[in-house]
Amino acid sequence: MKAFLKKWGLMSAVFLVSMVIIVGCGTQKKMAQSETNEGIEVSQQETGKESGQSFPITLTDDAGREVTIEEKPETIVSIQASSTEIAFALGLGDKIVGVSDYDNYPPEALEKEKVGAQDINVELVLTLLPDIALVTDFHYKTHPETLQQFEEAGIKVIVVGSAASFNDVYHNIEMIGTATGSETEANEIISDMKKRFSAIKEKAAAITDKKKVWVEVAPAPDIFTTGTNTFMHEMLESIQATNAAEEHEGWVKLTEEEIVKLNPDVIITTYGYYVENPKDQVLARKGWADVPALKNKQVFDVDNDTVTRPGPRLIEGVETLAELIYPEVFKQ
Repeated sequence: MKAFLKKWGLMSAVFLVSMVIIVGCGTQKKMAQSETNEGIEVSQQETGKESGQSFPITLTDDAGREVTIEEKPETIVSIQASSTEIAFALGLGDKIVGVSDYDNYPPEALEKEKVGAQDINVELVLTLLPDIALVTDFHYKTHPETLQQFEEAGIKVIVVGSAASFNDVYHNIEMIGTATGSETEANEIISDMKKRFSAIKEKAAAITDKKKVWVEVAPAPDIFTTGTNTFMHEMLESIQATNAAEEHEGWVKLTEEEIVKLNPDVIITTYGYYVENPKDQVLARKGWADVPALKNKQVFDVDNDTVTRPGPRLIEGVETLAELIYPEVFKQ
């Protein structure tokens, strides 16, 4: 019970932070970017080595600040799970000396020094003294003094903004790639994600009988779902499925009575990592017997991180949803 409450407290905090970030400067910044991620301005002066990138470089981070990085970073602290995943995907694992308390992927991230989360362990970061620190716009808004301390110590602070769409994720990958001298690797990751996403959309184009999907990101009695302006909504749209909560925006809480009236064909849960047998719990709910998803046993649990965390694995989340919701199309 204590473990459940602890994890639910963390999830509640994530909900709150997500909603704050979405309505903050991160959203305005993302809307201004095109699909080709032209929001990053980089000036180059010297010839680099591995990926042909030049240093020093000057980029504009997601707080609108111009940050000049004189030399290719050799040590990195990442205080956000998504940024950590991106950095590892870029091949920077050996350069990462500190991660957030909740970073869990890849497994190598669990072996790194933990430096805090919403509240940063300032002394530890200053002891590690990385070349750059990847922080969030939440940190930028709530811990300006801490970030100033880092900069005064010679740590280059890069603010990585919130993400609510695949284009936002492409931007973040590109920006982290630019800041770390990994532009080539970043472009390869983005290209692969776009290629796989296009393939999914192409297959889904033939679907005419759309299924209504209810998504649960928190279990009863406090059931939360994802409305518009979320990854899950974009994923469902891309595979020609209807988000049962499309009348709502962001992360919202609905009652069981409200959900039953939506009459979903499929129910997706994302909390199997801390709730035992989520499918069985949903199927056993009183008053839900006439819901099509329960009648046909179309209830599935998916890896939460692959459908909500703004990193390279989001494309895996789309592919999983596609196969679960429309197996006749995507499992051929």
